Amino acid sequence: MAEKQTAGRDNLGDFAPKFAELNDDVLFGEVWSREGQLSAHDRSMITIAALMSGGNFQQLKAHLALGKAHGITKDEVVEIITQLAFYCGWPKAWTAFGLAKEVYTEK
Repeated sequence: MAEKQTAGRDNLGDFAPKFAELNDDVLFGEVWSREGQLSAHDRSMITIAALMSGGNFQQLKAHLALGKAHGITKDEVVEIITQLAFYCGWPKAWTAFGLAKEVYTEK
């Protein structure tokens, strides 16, 4: 069983409790748990691509780490970013590579 997500409640529970509930219970509790439809590995790949394409780099680093935990290899993340560089922009790829390098060289 996957670890229960609490980032919403931990960070916004007092300030925006409904958003925190939707984040933790619906997005991560219901959608991410549908591994019969799409594996956590594949969901992470899609999420990384979406975050990079939107330039959402603050969230990208956390999802790179989550992707690593879901089995995305360094070689796979390098290919994802390289592919997206041509569709999303070279500067976004440079930023994403910096974050990926941090995540994939951490012990």
